Amino acid sequence: MLRLLASNDTELCVCEFVDSLQERQYNVSRQLKVLVAAGLVDGRKDGRWVYYRLCPATTAPDKHLRKLLGALEVDEVLAQDQRRFERRIGLRTDGQCRIGIQTPNLAE
Repeated sequence: MLRLLASNDTELCVCEFVDSLQERQYNVSRQLKVLVAAGLVDGRKDGRWVYYRLCPATTAPDKHLRKLLGALEVDEVLAQDQRRFERRIGLRTDGQCRIGIQTPNLAE
């Protein structure tokens, strides 16, 4: 999730994480909650949608984490996640997610 946020410089809806990473909604929400508690990610609610973005890198460790995320070797799994992300982000309306999870078996 951090890699997708860092490498694409945009905020993402929970639905977009679910479809891009092929993980259950419950798991994505739980992990995002951990990232928020750690101060790495910030969320905002827009109607029924919740969008997450990386918190601004204000400390040296934050800046090092961003550098590390950018330097991750992209294996086939990460490449597949990125391709699914690119397809999924193309479904936005006026720059926003408005269609929900597109992989029904992951919407639990």
